[in-house]
Amino acid sequence: MSDAKAIIAQRVAKELKDGDVINLGIGLPTMVVNYLPEDAQIVFQSENGIMGMGPAAETGCEDLDIMNAGAGYVTANPGAMFFDSATSFGIIRGGHVDATVLGALQVDKHGNLSSWIIPGKMVPGMGGSMDLVVGAKKVIIAMQHTQKGAHKILDECTLPYTAVKVVDEIVTEMGVMVVTPEGLLLTEYNPEYTVEQIQEATGTKLIISPTLKSMI
Repeated sequence: MSDAKAIIAQRVAKELKDGDVINLGIGLPTMVVNYLPEDAQIVFQSENGIMGMGPAAETGCEDLDIMNAGAGYVTANPGAMFFDSATSFGIIRGGHVDATVLGALQVDKHGNLSSWIIPGKMVPGMGGSMDLVVGAKKVIIAMQHTQKGAHKILDECTLPYTAVKVVDEIVTEMGVMVVTPEGLLLTEYNPEYTVEQIQEATGTKLIISPTLKSMI
């Protein structure tokens, strides 16, 4: 099978449009910038106070004063701005972010999101995700379809919520699912898997789009 994370990041990159202000969560979402066209006119915002964030810094060329929200060294594009967290979250809460791309522990058919804690385990915590999922105009979840074979896409989340009814779209290595009032609509699939395999790996009944197409 192909690299799951690369498939996900490459497909999410197709969702981003010139002129968009985009927030990328830590981990897999940060890979999205690697698959954008060189001439893409997209502005990346980081909740720790950057507007105009560039790709990850090359090893040995890091500027110790420029980090993303996950404490990774990044670059700043020409014209980038730096500001305090209060201003950054004012931008997010004010509805000025066109889309946020986040990972998740669980997502359910209602668009509910659980992304911050597994009881009894140490995980990074809420971060800015609670604000992002209610402030951004579109919420895209970029994650691997299962966790060691366990379902992450469910009828109902079993872990504590980050927020309810906020997710618009889920992109995994198996396919693209859109949240609808009737449930999760599978609009694209990875031809390395059959629709039956995708359904088996999903903890809720998928609605199969009549115009289902390949995601790669």
